[in-house]
Parts: sequence; structure tokens; C-alpha cells
Amino acid sequence: MSDSSEPLFQITRDHLNSGLRGYPVGTCRTSRVDPMEGVSYVGYPIGALAEKDPEAVIYLLHNKQLPTDAELADFKANLAQRSTLDPRVMSLLSSLPKDGHPMEWLCAGLLYLGMTGRTGDYQEDALNLIARSAELVAGIFRIRSGWGDPIPSRPELGLVENFVHMMGVPGADPERLTRLLRVFYVLHMDHGGGNLSTFTGKAVASGLGDLYSSMAAAMAGLSGPRHGRANQDCLNFVRKVGSSDPTAIESFVRNALANKELIYGFGHAVLRAEDPRATIQYALGESVCPEDELFRTAATMREVAVRVLRENPKVSNPYPNVDAVSGTLLNAVGLTESDYYTVLFGLSRIVGISAQVVDERVHLRSGKGTPIYRCKFIAENQERRS
Repeated sequence: MSDSSEPLFQITRDHLNSGLRGYPVGTCRTSRVDPMEGVSYVGYPIGALAEKDPEAVIYLLHNKQLPTDAELADFKANLAQRSTLDPRVMSLLSSLPKDGHPMEWLCAGLLYLGMTGRTGDYQEDALNLIARSAELVAGIFRIRSGWGDPIPSRPELGLVENFVHMMGVPGADPERLTRLLRVFYVLHMDHGGGNLSTFTGKAVASGLGDLYSSMAAAMAGLSGPRHGRANQDCLNFVRKVGSSDPTAIESFVRNALANKELIYGFGHAVLRAEDPRATIQYALGESVCPEDELFRTAATMREVAVRVLRENPKVSNPYPNVDAVSGTLLNAVGLTESDYYTVLFGLSRIVGISAQVVDERVHLRSGKGTPIYRCKFIAENQERRS
């Protein structure tokens, strides 16, 4: 048994104003991030889960064990039964300004879901939100993009399959899109407890904010370019490279570094090896879109950029992260507007954040839940004045 008085972290003045990086503040029951092995969900490496039914992985994060076949069938039926969206939500989406970013639409939509369907029970609201968010996001795609009226839901198809059906992406191959999004959905569900969006959602819930307002706050955190919006920046970076030729890519990377520009999609705050979620996506790309020119560029970057970045001893992690290729794959299967990529990330991350909120509000501390988050800031340059 661990010693409750064991020191975990020593704080010095050098740690102030450092974004709480590395500060242990709680425990997480859904996932962990190992610097060398990457993310695992409830003990299962992400590579062992990537091809499973997304509903099975949702069940895992919320129940801390994989379902039996019978449990999975019952769970799918439960989600399907919960999936009905209040028609006022789509009406409200139709009134939003189209020059708002899709993540702003998602934040607004989550609040609409709460106003029209909140129960006040964290567990019930978590499952309802997971079941209904696919139709919400499909509606955001169709209404904001001008693809046409929302397409009626068919929840019996399965969560991701129904999502693809409701999006009705013009010109896309539904089979390829479904194949990709099933894996994408699983890979992005959770990533420890301290990332900005998850931490923000749990912090709001610690003040007993309901699940929907907590999730809207979490998605606001996800929307920034230093967090979830990095996936669209990575695709735009690959487009800017403009070639899959290794020599041309090496020249581009060296010039970018000489100009102190970021190499998008490489490096990670925790990982010190290639992100296994990136590894899975590179392999998926070779199956789904092997001849796509942007994918070939991203695949070549995987080798060239790492080699160049390794030359700098100050770079602790020169390897691809989950964003290095995800946008390229989405583009290849027909989702060409990168502004929406973070919404897809958010659709998936709702699963893990909701599971962690439920844990903190319902299960931790013998059911008492965690107290309200209240860190301390030390006053600076505030000498007393008369």
C-alpha cells in the first residue's frame, strides 16, 4: 500500500507560471500516458483497442472493463435508445452565424443539449451526451457547410456508421470514411487526466457544474491551436511542404528550422518515442489511401523530419505525434475542410472527459467526489499603496 504522506513533487519558484506542467493533482482511472509506450486505456495499450467496436471502448472507459458480447449488444441498444435529439437543437444551430468557427458551434450545441435534455445525474447525462453528440456534430457539418438539411438518424447502424450516414459528405466514399472514423474515434477518446480540455472540464464539474456546461468548457479548451486545433495546423503544414520527394522535404524542414518555425506534428509534452496513435494511423493510411499525394508527403516526413530534428540535442522528442497524419487521412477520405477536424477530435474526446467527470463526481473519495479545484497563486508586484 502506498504511503499517503509520500512526497510526489517538490515545488520551487522556478515552477511558478509554468502552466502546472508535471504537477500531480489527482488520480485518473481511465487512461495513462507512458513516455515510451504512449497511451493506454484502463491498462489496454491503444494498439490493442484501435480496431475494436467504438462502443466497446466507450464501455471500457466508463465501466473499467471490456464488455462481453452480450453486454456490448445491450450497451449498443442502450445508446441507440438514448440518441434522440430534441428538434430545437437543430433549429438553434440553424440560427448560428456561419462565420463562427465549428468549435464555437460545438460549444453552443453542447449547451443547447443541456438546456433541452439535462437530467442532473452525471452518469445519465454522460451516456446521453455520448449517444446524442454524433447527431449534433453531423448537424454542424451539414448546416454550417451548406450541404443540405440534417439527415434523419438511424442509430441501429452503430454509432460511427450512423454518424457517417448523417453527415452525408458530398463525394466521399462512406465505406472508407467509416473505416477511418471508427479508428480515429477510438484513438482520440482519452489521454490522461491533465491535458487542458480534460482538466478544464473536470475543474468546472468540481464546482458542481452540470455535465453539459463542463463539456462546453472542455471543448473551449480543446479549440486552441496549442491543443486540439493542432490537427488542422498539421494538415496545412503538410500542404505547405508541397512535395513527397525526400530531398525537397529535407530542404523545407531545414529552412523552417533556420527561420525558427515549428515543425507541426512532431514532438510531445510527455512522449519520448513515436506516438503509437500516429503509428496506427500511418498503417491505416497505407490501407485506406496509399496513393494520396498528401499522405505520401506525411509518410515521408515521418522519416525525414525525425532525422533532421534528431540533429538538435535540445529536441527531447523528434517523433510524430497523433496530429502528424490524422488531418491528412481525413482530407484523403473526403473531409477536406480542416476547420472541422477539431470538432471530430472533440466528438471523440467527449467519451473520455465524461468518464473522468463521472469518476471525480461519483466514485472518487469513497463516493464523496473531489473537492472544488482551488489552486493558489502568489501575489506579485502588489506592494501596499496608500
